Amino acid sequence: MNELGNRILVVDDEERIRRLLRMYLEKEGYVIEEAEDGETALRIALQHDFDLIVLDLMLPGIDGIEVCTRLRQSKATPVIMLTAKGEEVNRVQGFEVGADDYVVKPFSPREVIFRIKAILRRSSATAFLSKELTASNIVFPHLVIEHDAHRVTADGQEVNLTPKEYELLHYLASSPDKVFSREDLLKDVWNYDFFGDLRTVDTHVKRLREKLNRVSVEAASMITTVWGVGYKLEVAK
Repeated sequence: MNELGNRILVVDDEERIRRLLRMYLEKEGYVIEEAEDGETALRIALQHDFDLIVLDLMLPGIDGIEVCTRLRQSKATPVIMLTAKGEEVNRVQGFEVGADDYVVKPFSPREVIFRIKAILRRSSATAFLSKELTASNIVFPHLVIEHDAHRVTADGQEVNLTPKEYELLHYLASSPDKVFSREDLLKDVWNYDFFGDLRTVDTHVKRLREKLNRVSVEAASMITTVWGVGYKLEVAK
Protein backbone atom coordinates (compact mmCIF):
# COMPACT_ATOMS: atom_id res chain seq x y z
CA MET A 1 0.00 0.00 0.00
CA ASN A 2 1.00 3.62 -0.48
CA GLU A 3 1.66 5.04 2.95
CA LEU A 4 2.00 8.65 1.93
CA GLY A 5 -1.37 9.04 0.17
CA ASN A 6 0.37 10.51 -2.89
CA ARG A 7 -1.90 12.65 -5.04
CA ILE A 8 -2.09 11.67 -8.70
CA LEU A 9 -3.86 13.46 -11.54
CA VAL A 10 -5.16 11.11 -14.24
CA VAL A 11 -5.77 12.83 -17.59
CA ASP A 12 -7.52 10.96 -20.42
CA ASP A 13 -10.51 11.74 -22.61
CA GLU A 14 -11.79 8.15 -22.31
CA GLU A 15 -13.84 7.68 -19.17
CA ARG A 16 -13.26 3.92 -19.09
CA ILE A 17 -9.48 4.45 -18.91
CA ARG A 18 -9.81 7.03 -16.14
CA ARG A 19 -12.15 4.71 -14.24
CA LEU A 20 -9.80 1.74 -14.68
CA LEU A 21 -6.76 3.67 -13.46
CA ARG A 22 -8.68 5.20 -10.56
CA MET A 23 -9.86 1.78 -9.41
CA TYR A 24 -6.37 0.26 -9.42
CA LEU A 25 -4.58 3.31 -8.04
CA GLU A 26 -7.04 3.91 -5.20
CA LYS A 27 -6.63 0.26 -4.25
CA GLU A 28 -2.92 1.09 -3.80
CA GLY A 29 -3.79 4.00 -1.51
CA TYR A 30 -3.27 6.89 -3.94
CA VAL A 31 -5.55 9.94 -3.91
CA ILE A 32 -6.85 10.43 -7.46
CA GLU A 33 -8.20 13.42 -9.35
CA GLU A 34 -9.30 13.29 -12.98
CA ALA A 35 -9.40 15.53 -16.04
CA GLU A 36 -10.81 14.70 -19.47
CA ASP A 37 -9.17 17.42 -21.58
CA GLY A 38 -5.94 19.39 -21.74
CA GLU A 39 -7.25 22.77 -20.61
CA THR A 40 -8.84 21.31 -17.48
CA ALA A 41 -5.75 19.22 -16.73
CA LEU A 42 -3.43 22.21 -16.99
CA ARG A 43 -5.64 24.40 -14.81
CA ILE A 44 -5.88 21.75 -12.08
CA ALA A 45 -2.17 20.87 -12.28
CA LEU A 46 -1.12 24.52 -11.90
CA GLN A 47 -3.59 25.30 -9.11
CA HIS A 48 -2.78 22.24 -6.99
CA ASP A 49 0.30 20.21 -6.11
CA PHE A 50 0.35 16.63 -7.36
CA ASP A 51 3.00 14.00 -6.75
CA LEU A 52 2.59 12.67 -10.30
CA ILE A 53 0.48 13.15 -13.43
CA VAL A 54 -0.62 10.36 -15.79
CA LEU A 55 -1.19 12.25 -19.04
CA ASP A 56 -2.70 10.98 -22.28
CA LEU A 57 -0.85 12.23 -25.35
CA MET A 58 -3.89 12.70 -27.58
CA LEU A 59 -6.43 14.98 -25.90
CA PRO A 60 -9.19 17.27 -27.18
CA GLY A 61 -8.24 20.93 -27.16
CA ILE A 62 -4.57 21.15 -26.21
CA ASP A 63 -2.74 17.85 -26.38
CA GLY A 64 -0.47 16.19 -23.83
CA ILE A 65 2.68 17.67 -25.39
CA GLU A 66 1.35 21.20 -24.93
CA VAL A 67 0.11 20.47 -21.41
CA CYS A 68 3.55 19.16 -20.43
CA THR A 69 5.31 22.10 -22.11
CA ARG A 70 3.26 24.67 -20.19
CA LEU A 71 3.45 22.72 -16.95
CA ARG A 72 7.27 22.60 -17.13
CA GLN A 73 7.41 26.41 -17.24
CA SER A 74 6.54 26.50 -13.55
CA LYS A 75 6.47 22.96 -12.09
CA ALA A 76 8.64 19.83 -12.12
CA THR A 77 5.80 17.41 -11.30
CA PRO A 78 6.71 13.94 -12.66
CA VAL A 79 4.71 13.04 -15.79
CA ILE A 80 3.97 9.63 -17.32
CA MET A 81 2.61 9.89 -20.86
CA LEU A 82 0.03 7.45 -22.20
CA THR A 83 0.62 6.91 -25.92
CA ALA A 84 -0.83 4.70 -28.65
CA LYS A 85 1.30 2.21 -30.56
CA GLY A 86 3.20 3.75 -33.46
CA GLU A 87 3.51 7.18 -31.83
CA GLU A 88 7.29 6.95 -31.34
CA VAL A 89 7.90 10.43 -32.77
CA ASN A 90 5.38 11.85 -30.31
CA ARG A 91 6.97 9.94 -27.44
CA VAL A 92 10.29 11.58 -28.31
CA GLN A 93 8.50 14.93 -28.30
CA GLY A 94 7.17 14.05 -24.86
CA PHE A 95 10.67 13.47 -23.53
CA GLU A 96 11.82 16.73 -25.13
CA VAL A 97 9.23 18.76 -23.21
CA GLY A 98 9.93 17.05 -19.90
CA ALA A 99 7.89 13.84 -19.61
CA ASP A 100 9.60 11.32 -17.34
CA ASP A 101 8.29 8.15 -18.94
CA TYR A 102 5.61 6.72 -21.20
CA VAL A 103 3.28 3.72 -21.25
CA VAL A 104 1.92 2.36 -24.53
CA LYS A 105 -1.81 1.62 -24.90
CA PRO A 106 -3.25 -0.92 -24.44
CA PHE A 107 -1.47 -1.17 -21.11
CA SER A 108 -1.47 -3.39 -18.07
CA PRO A 109 -2.66 -1.49 -14.94
CA ARG A 110 0.02 -3.40 -13.06
CA GLU A 111 2.70 -1.91 -15.31
CA VAL A 112 1.34 1.61 -14.79
CA ILE A 113 1.36 1.12 -11.02
CA PHE A 114 4.91 -0.22 -11.16
CA ARG A 115 6.13 2.76 -13.17
CA ILE A 116 4.34 5.21 -10.85
CA LYS A 117 5.93 3.63 -7.78
CA ALA A 118 9.36 3.66 -9.43
CA ILE A 119 9.13 7.37 -10.30
CA LEU A 120 7.80 8.32 -6.85
CA ARG A 121 10.60 6.36 -5.17
CA ARG A 122 13.13 8.06 -7.41
CA SER A 123 11.63 11.53 -6.77
CA SER A 124 11.85 10.89 -3.04
CA ALA A 125 15.48 9.76 -3.30
CA THR A 126 16.39 12.75 -5.48
CA ALA A 127 14.77 15.16 -3.02
CA PHE A 128 16.83 13.60 -0.22
CA LEU A 129 20.03 13.86 -2.26
CA SER A 130 19.29 17.50 -3.06
CA LYS A 131 19.15 18.28 0.64
CA GLU A 132 22.26 16.28 1.47
CA LEU A 133 24.41 17.65 -1.37
CA THR A 134 23.38 21.29 -1.42
CA ALA A 135 26.95 22.52 -1.91
CA SER A 136 28.07 19.73 -4.21
CA ASN A 137 29.19 20.98 -7.61
CA ILE A 138 30.80 18.83 -10.30
CA VAL A 139 33.39 20.72 -12.32
CA PHE A 140 35.10 19.59 -15.52
CA PRO A 141 37.02 21.76 -18.03
CA HIS A 142 34.02 22.18 -20.37
CA LEU A 143 31.13 21.22 -18.09
CA VAL A 144 29.90 22.43 -14.68
CA ILE A 145 26.97 20.94 -12.77
CA GLU A 146 25.71 23.05 -9.87
CA HIS A 147 23.66 20.57 -7.90
CA ASP A 148 22.15 23.06 -5.46
CA ALA A 149 20.66 25.08 -8.34
CA HIS A 150 20.15 22.10 -10.68
CA ARG A 151 22.01 24.19 -13.24
CA VAL A 152 24.30 22.96 -16.00
CA THR A 153 26.73 25.16 -17.89
CA ALA A 154 28.91 24.12 -20.83
CA ASP A 155 31.81 26.43 -21.70
CA GLY A 156 30.14 29.13 -19.63
CA GLN A 157 26.71 28.91 -21.29
CA GLU A 158 23.70 27.56 -19.42
CA VAL A 159 22.07 24.42 -20.86
CA ASN A 160 18.32 24.04 -20.37
CA LEU A 161 17.63 20.40 -19.42
CA THR A 162 14.48 18.58 -18.41
CA PRO A 163 14.51 17.11 -14.86
CA LYS A 164 15.24 13.61 -16.17
CA GLU A 165 17.99 14.80 -18.54
CA TYR A 166 19.61 16.61 -15.62
CA GLU A 167 19.35 13.54 -13.41
CA LEU A 168 20.92 11.33 -16.07
CA LEU A 169 23.80 13.75 -16.65
CA HIS A 170 24.43 14.18 -12.92
CA TYR A 171 24.43 10.41 -12.45
CA LEU A 172 26.99 9.84 -15.22
CA ALA A 173 29.12 12.78 -14.06
CA SER A 174 29.17 11.53 -10.48
CA SER A 175 31.22 8.52 -11.66
CA PRO A 176 33.36 9.83 -14.53
CA ASP A 177 34.87 7.22 -16.86
CA LYS A 178 32.69 4.47 -15.38
CA VAL A 179 30.70 2.56 -18.00
CA PHE A 180 27.00 2.01 -17.27
CA SER A 181 24.84 -0.42 -19.23
CA ARG A 182 21.40 0.70 -20.37
CA GLU A 183 19.98 -1.70 -17.80
CA ASP A 184 22.11 -0.04 -15.07
CA LEU A 185 20.79 3.37 -16.05
CA LEU A 186 17.17 2.21 -16.17
CA LYS A 187 17.59 0.71 -12.72
CA ASP A 188 19.44 3.60 -11.09
CA VAL A 189 18.10 6.69 -12.88
CA TRP A 190 14.58 5.48 -13.65
CA ASN A 191 14.43 3.01 -10.74
CA TYR A 192 13.16 0.21 -13.01
CA ASP A 193 14.11 -3.39 -12.30
CA PHE A 194 11.86 -4.58 -15.13
CA PHE A 195 9.25 -3.16 -17.54
CA GLY A 196 11.89 -0.67 -18.71
CA ASP A 197 12.28 0.18 -22.39
CA LEU A 198 15.97 0.52 -23.28
CA ARG A 199 15.05 3.08 -25.95
CA THR A 200 14.11 5.43 -23.10
CA VAL A 201 17.80 5.60 -22.18
CA ASP A 202 18.94 6.04 -25.80
CA THR A 203 16.43 8.83 -26.41
CA HIS A 204 17.53 10.75 -23.31
CA VAL A 205 21.23 10.35 -24.12
CA LYS A 206 20.59 11.58 -27.67
CA ARG A 207 18.68 14.63 -26.44
CA LEU A 208 21.31 15.36 -23.81
CA ARG A 209 24.10 15.30 -26.38
CA GLU A 210 22.12 17.51 -28.77
CA LYS A 211 21.49 20.14 -26.10
CA LEU A 212 25.11 20.18 -24.95
CA ASN A 213 26.34 20.28 -28.55
CA ARG A 214 24.43 23.50 -29.22
CA VAL A 215 26.75 25.35 -26.84
CA SER A 216 29.84 23.12 -26.56
CA VAL A 217 31.03 20.34 -28.85
CA GLU A 218 33.60 19.38 -26.22
CA ALA A 219 30.99 18.96 -23.48
CA ALA A 220 28.73 16.91 -25.76
CA SER A 221 31.59 14.63 -26.75
CA MET A 222 32.17 13.74 -23.08
CA ILE A 223 29.09 11.51 -23.18
CA THR A 224 30.43 8.52 -25.06
CA THR A 225 28.88 5.30 -26.29
CA VAL A 226 30.68 2.11 -25.35
CA TRP A 227 29.45 -0.17 -28.11
CA GLY A 228 27.79 -3.34 -26.92
CA VAL A 229 27.83 -2.12 -23.32
CA GLY A 230 26.31 1.29 -22.66
CA TYR A 231 27.39 4.86 -21.88
CA LYS A 232 29.91 6.80 -19.82
CA LEU A 233 30.97 10.36 -19.19
CA GLU A 234 34.58 10.49 -20.36
CA VAL A 235 37.02 13.00 -18.93
CA ALA A 236 40.04 13.96 -21.04
CA LYS A 237 43.28 12.97 -19.34
